[in-house]
Amino acid sequence: MRAVVQRVKRAEVRLGEEVVGRIGFGIAVLLGVGKNDTEATGEALAEKIVNLRVFDDAQGRMNRSLLETGGQALCVSQFTLYGDCRKGRRPSYDQAAPPDRALLLYECFVASLRRRGIPTETGRFRSMMDVELVNDGPVTLLLDSDRLF
Repeated sequence: MRAVVQRVKRAEVRLGEEVVGRIGFGIAVLLGVGKNDTEATGEALAEKIVNLRVFDDAQGRMNRSLLETGGQALCVSQFTLYGDCRKGRRPSYDQAAPPDRALLLYECFVASLRRRGIPTETGRFRSMMDVELVNDGPVTLLLDSDRLF
């Protein structure tokens, strides 16, 4: 799995005029699912994300996690994180999971965040969405399960 994790002051995702997910303080996660990912991959990535020390402590140092701050999460599926742009001008998505498998693992990842006590909102899988956020910092991290575990 690949994730772009952003510390946010607020974030929301819309389909047309309908707001389908909205959070205040917390993190926005754009999540791509690879063809070799498993439920265990999602569990491990969720554990990593909720414990990342990316929130400021009383001294202004990034020393607190999402769990410690009581923040929320907005998780949006993003298969284009598996776009391979090394050849030609059109990205290849050969390493992305097929849609049915990706949906299952995306939902498992979201459930894993919720089991850890993180209030979690989502976008709508396989939909064209408008994602709007205020990046706090800015703080943006790229996580790839192939390089983390």
